[in-house]
Amino acid sequence: MDEQTQDPGPHGRPGPVGGVPPGETPAGEGSTGAETGPRDQQARGWAKGPMIILGIVVVLCAAFFIAYAVTVTI
Repeated sequence: MDEQTQDPGPHGRPGPVGGVPPGETPAGEGSTGAETGPRDQQARGWAKGPMIILGIVVVLCAAFFIAYAVTVTI
């Protein structure tokens, strides 16, 4: 008998000892992941700083267009 025709043993072929039995599909991934368990309490809404900056930008844009409209009509 040469080495290629010998039985590799239970660890070299699929089956209950060496992995998945023939005809069954192995699991794609584990059922538990890193994100299991309670989540941290997350803050909702925007912080005051970005809201103030956004408000200032909106007011400046509105003032620009109002000033432009006034100067064009004069």
